[in-house]
Formats: sequence, structure tokens, C-alpha cells
Amino acid sequence: MTTIRGRLAPSPTGVLHLGNARSFLLAWLDMRARGGQLILRIEDLDGPRINKGAAEAAIVDLNWLGLDWDDGPFYQQSRLPEYQSALVELALAGLAYPCVCSRKDVELAASAPHTAEEGPIYPGTCRAKWRDSLLAFQTHQIQQVNQSIEIETGRKPCWRFDISAAIQRFAGLNAQTLTVRDRFLGERTWQVQKELGDFVIWKKDDEPAYQLAVVVDDADQGVTDVLRAEDLFSSAARQELIYMALGKTPPRWAHLPLVVGADGRRLAKRHGDTTIRAFREAGHTADEILGLLAFWSGLQETPLECDLASLLAVWQLDSVPKSQPIWSGDWPTV
Repeated sequence: MTTIRGRLAPSPTGVLHLGNARSFLLAWLDMRARGGQLILRIEDLDGPRINKGAAEAAIVDLNWLGLDWDDGPFYQQSRLPEYQSALVELALAGLAYPCVCSRKDVELAASAPHTAEEGPIYPGTCRAKWRDSLLAFQTHQIQQVNQSIEIETGRKPCWRFDISAAIQRFAGLNAQTLTVRDRFLGERTWQVQKELGDFVIWKKDDEPAYQLAVVVDDADQGVTDVLRAEDLFSSAARQELIYMALGKTPPRWAHLPLVVGADGRRLAKRHGDTTIRAFREAGHTADEILGLLAFWSGLQETPLECDLASLLAVWQLDSVPKSQPIWSGDWPTV
């Protein structure tokens, strides 16, 4: 039998908070209850937003909660050649192209802007602009292409995934739609041109975008199952397109409701200090944190403290409520 394999993938842009911890706990339970393996990956590609020491702090918090892993930690910064090779493969296949449009350019060009997770849907302004120069594109030429475009336009290019080319190439994009199957949310069909557009896969600062990096990582690291927050559901659709283009099999998805504050917005500094470190320093135990997260996740009726063994015994993905857990700002009383 093929080993199922999941991941814990913190981004060191900040300290783990209750929302992150819940996602990681449920990803851990889902793998361990099914006899699977887990990897730890530090997603440290967010440039200036990376906080020094945050990766080490995340590992401390995960260990304190008792969440272990079988492989890693892997650091994305050490894998830049692998991401560049994937970009070259897509460009040579006619499925990626350079773009110098700014966000303002995109907003002005869109007759009916659709503000999605990644901003307005791109109208394809640069799609064919440098097609001739890409005909001779070779692996070692990526920097030269970028440099020549910057000299010509005065702007550094990003690279976008070509939805139109993908529609023409792949029979799986029936009627220009893509259906993503999710173990928690069910099926969702995306109009790929209208809802996803030509999204960025390589940033102007010469680093891979999240969508490309995680596909390359998950494929290389044998990840078969991804459990994460529902705000990334549209990313699953974009990532399935990249899997298709690279000839890889996408993982099974499960996207769960975000933890929000009393105002209905995702947890942030405006909701107070909800970091695992702060609760630990205030005297809370790991079992107390686990109890609250289990209560939010339908695994027990009260937020009483519990341990991982007891949660493994009752874990069912179907037990997780469809509603968003709410942090009121105060530790709940029984």
C-alpha cells in the first residue's frame, strides 16, 4: 500500500497563534489516526516579512504541544533551484510567460475587476508580448530574459501561469472549468479563466510564488494529503492547474473553517496576544490548549484539558463543525 503523507508547514512571518495551532493539530490527528506520516516544512519564501527566529519558535511551539513529524524540517530557501527548474519547464511548455504589469495596471485594465484572494483577475496584457523571445528559451537563459525585459521596460518582470494555454492543452479542463474535490467542503467547480486568471508563479523579487513552491515541494516530498484553513481553497484550484502542467498528481484536500475573532475577522494582533508562546508564558499547559482546540473542533463538548492520545481515539473529520470557531478574547470557562 502507498503510504499516506501529510505536512505541517508553518510560515515564519510571525509566531504561531491559536488558529495556526488548530490547523496543525487537525492535520496531525488526521494523519496519525490513519496511520500516515508527517513532514515539517518551513515556508520561508516571504522575503521581508520573514521574522528572525520565528522558524525556531514554531518548532518549539509544535514540540510543546506534542505534535511530532517523521521527516524534516525542510526549508524552502534551500530549494530555489528546484523551483526555478519547474518555472523553466512551464515556460518551455508554453504555460508560463513574463509580465511587467503592476497591480494598478491590472486594476485599470480590467473592465469588471474581480477582487480575489490574489487581487484582480489578470486580463492577459503581457501574454503574447515576449512570445518570440521565449521560443529560444533555455534553462540557463531565465536571468537573461528577465534582464532584457527590465532593460526594455524599466520594470522587473514576474511570471504568470497561462490559463488560456492550459485550457487548449489539457482535456481535464472541460468547458474551461476545473472541479476540485475536498474531503470536508465537498466539490467546487471553478471557471478557470474568470475566477482564477493568469496568476503569478514567480515574483518580481526573483523568488517563486507560494502556488508554485508548494506544488513542487509537495510533489517532491511525497505529500498525498493536505489539511489546512479554508481561505486557501482557491489556492487548491490554482495548484491543481500547476500539478496538471507538471504531470504530477495533486494531493487529497481538506479545507477547514478559520478561527476568527469576535468581529468575524481572522485572528490578528487586533484580537490581543493569541500566540501559543503567550499562553505558555501565562501558565497554561499544553493540555489546556489542546482542550480548547478540541472543543472548537467538535472533538469534545467542553474546553476541558485533554491529551493527544484521547483526541486520536475520537478523531473524525466529519466531527469538525462547518461554522468558524470564535475567540472571544477571554479563556473560556466550563
